[in-house]
Amino acid sequence: MADPIRVVIADDHPLFRDGLRTMLADHDGLECVGEAATGDEVLARVRDTRPDVVLMDLQMPGLDGIEATRRVVSAAPGTAVLALTMFDDDTSVNAALRAGARGYLLKGATQAELVRAIESVAGGQAILAEPIAERILDRLTRPAEEPATLFPQLTERERDVLRLVAAGAPNGRIGRELGISEKTVRNHVSNIVLKLQLVDRTQAALRAREAGLI
Repeated sequence: MADPIRVVIADDHPLFRDGLRTMLADHDGLECVGEAATGDEVLARVRDTRPDVVLMDLQMPGLDGIEATRRVVSAAPGTAVLALTMFDDDTSVNAALRAGARGYLLKGATQAELVRAIESVAGGQAILAEPIAERILDRLTRPAEEPATLFPQLTERERDVLRLVAAGAPNGRIGRELGISEKTVRNHVSNIVLKLQLVDRTQAALRAREAGLI
């Protein structure tokens, strides 16, 4: 028979610790070897028992779970920290993982999910609560947002004209490049100056260059 996974429970709520202790006792492969109600107590229990896994609440009096995680990982590299918390915001998740937590689970997890998470982190794997993992995956696979359009108040043709104005092209050349008459170019330039609330063509060219249109 393989040795049971040795677990320390770190949570400042006695009833929650009682529930976790009972759950661990119901599984032959898991053993509770210590409990802690504060971050400082966690460090003492880890030092005394050298557990395989610490179930770490993030909000505890004194030394919080994030800093306690950082110190446990530094002092006992063989001990895996599994954050077990009610906080599912990105700030808390990122802070726990940066501190060295190998897993992040929410307190609403089922017993089966918790046992699987303990076994996973004890075996060197990383694990995240399903909603958190889905959120991260969605963020990673989401198509990159299109860059904002410069001068959205202008039509596409007016932006083409402005780009050439900014490049220093005269009306005749702009007309030839875009296949329109010089009169139409002048009308576009007038509309551009009006829409951008500028004084003249020169100011329009300067604004376009500053914005990176060319």
